[in-house]
Amino acid sequence: MRRPYLHGRFPSKKTPRNARFGNPIDRENGLDSLAAPGRIRIQLQTARIQLIVSTQPIHPDVRVGHVHLKVANLQRALDFYCGVLGLELIQRFGDSAAFLSAGGYHHHIGLNTWESLGGPPPAPGTTGLYHLALLYPTRAALGDALQRLIRARIPLDGASDHGVSEALYLRDPDQNGVELYWDHPRDQWPRTPGGQIAMYTRPLNLDSLLQSAATA
Repeated sequence: MRRPYLHGRFPSKKTPRNARFGNPIDRENGLDSLAAPGRIRIQLQTARIQLIVSTQPIHPDVRVGHVHLKVANLQRALDFYCGVLGLELIQRFGDSAAFLSAGGYHHHIGLNTWESLGGPPPAPGTTGLYHLALLYPTRAALGDALQRLIRARIPLDGASDHGVSEALYLRDPDQNGVELYWDHPRDQWPRTPGGQIAMYTRPLNLDSLLQSAATA
């Protein structure tokens, strides 16, 4: 079986290990991933490949399963995501990677230092992650999250009512944007006369949010 055609040539078996596809855990298990965004340019040869674009929407039960972050210091990141926000540590690989979740799922957030150990945050004006978002089941649960942030003296970048949701915005220790939010019931989402969702941004009443946690 021929190896994938990448960057105008077939990769050599002598390609340095750190230049191959996939992540270190996959490579240690002999599983080279072929899905490495930003590293692979697939050249479609229209004489052999017919590209079919589906007009059907994606399955409605598809969800964003997890976010995997590059961090400079694994323990510092764990102190925030587990120690402050309360996520559960599911598995840890020394000081190089960890997988966290809520409710016993295998992972909602991955953390690694494979390419970022001791590194600085991305410079302003560069592309990349804007923020990751954690969805809380109730307003009271989001109020509890706010209490955790206050106790840990973690400042907010913002707090907004978007009509469809109420959200808190902050930064993790590596300066990744983090959104904590809960959704209003769907039948309360603002809509245009034509039925389209009409989100907005208004200040969120933090005292009211804290009160919802106190009375839960």
